[in-house]
Amino acid sequence: MTPPTLNVGIIGVGGIARTHMPGWEASEHAQVIAGCDVNPQALARWGQAHSISRLYTDPRDLFRDPDIHIVDICTPNMSHASLAIAGLEAGKHVLCEKPLAPTPQEIHQMIQARDRAGKLLMTAQHFRFKGVSQAMRREIETGALGHVYHARAWQLRRSGFIPTPTFIERRHSGGGPTIDIGVHVLDLALWLMGNPRPVAVSGTAKAPLARHPGAFSSWRPETEVPPSFDVEDFAAAFVRLENDTTLILEVSWLLHHDALEEDAQIWLYGTEGGCHWPSARFIHTDYRTKQLYDKELRLIQDGMEPHALECVEFARAVAEGGPSPVPPEQSLQVMAILDGIYRSQQEGREVPIELCA
Repeated sequence: MTPPTLNVGIIGVGGIARTHMPGWEASEHAQVIAGCDVNPQALARWGQAHSISRLYTDPRDLFRDPDIHIVDICTPNMSHASLAIAGLEAGKHVLCEKPLAPTPQEIHQMIQARDRAGKLLMTAQHFRFKGVSQAMRREIETGALGHVYHARAWQLRRSGFIPTPTFIERRHSGGGPTIDIGVHVLDLALWLMGNPRPVAVSGTAKAPLARHPGAFSSWRPETEVPPSFDVEDFAAAFVRLENDTTLILEVSWLLHHDALEEDAQIWLYGTEGGCHWPSARFIHTDYRTKQLYDKELRLIQDGMEPHALECVEFARAVAEGGPSPVPPEQSLQVMAILDGIYRSQQEGREVPIELCA
C-alpha cells in the first residue's frame, strides 16, 4: 500500500474527535500527525493513546506547521468560523464539524476564505454517509419519487442533551437542538431532495420544558438543568422551498415523545412515490391496476461507520482533486433555514431567506 501523502492536524481532541480517528486511520490518503486542544492534560493523554508527539495548545502553532495539509475542526460551534478561516488562510484544507458555523454570515465568510485559498472546505454531516442514506439517494436519483413537493423531518429526544456549557449556553453553542441535532436531519432531508433553494420560513424556538422543576437529562440524570441554560429545547418550522416545494421540521431535546433515546425520521412525498428514512421504504401507486405497493431497500452489507467514512471521503477528495463531499454552499442553505427559525420566533412572522452575501 502506498503511504499516506496528506497529514492531518485535529483541533479539539475530545468528544466528537474520537469518532473521526478511525476514519483517518482507515484512510489510504491521510494520517493524523498533530493535535491541538486548550486542555493540556487531555491533549497529552490523546497524544499518548495515538502515538502522536506534535501537540499544540494554540491553534496558531498548528496552522504554522508546514507539514500539515488538512485541519479537522472538532471544537464548540462558536469557534468554527474563526478557526476554519484561519486554517484556510494558512493554506490548509478544512473539515469542520457541524454546524459549519452558527450563522449564515459566518458561512459566507468561510466560503470567501475558501475561494481565496483555493482549498477544500467540508462540513462533517455524518448522516449523509450512513449506508441507508447513500442507498436511498441513489434510488431517488433514478426518478423513483418524481418531483418531491413536500417533506417532513424530525429529530426528537424525550430527555436527552449534554448538560455542559458547550451545548446549553448560547455563547458557546449558538443555539439548542435546532443547530445541535436539527442540522443533521434538515441537511439530510435537503440532500435527499436534491438541495432545493430555501425561500422563506415560519418557525418557533422556545424552552417550555427546560425550566420545569426537576428537569434533567436522562444521559446524566443526577444533574438537573442548570440556571445557565439559555437556549431553546424545542423548535418547529414550516419551510417554503423553490418550485412550490415545502418542508416541515421538528426538533427537541425534552419532548414528551415516545422515544427512549431519539426518534429521527424523514418522509419525502413526490409525484411518483414517497419514501421513509431510515427504513428505506418506498411507497408507490400503480394507477393502471389501482394497486398500492411498497418496496424496501435492504442493505446486504453496510459500510464504514459514518463519522469515520466522512473523513475517508474528504481525504480522497483532497488527494484526487475532487469536489467537497459536503459543499459549504449546501451548509449555507441549512443554516439559513435554521437562522430563519430564530428570526421568525423573534419577529412573530414568516421571514424571507436570502442566500446571497
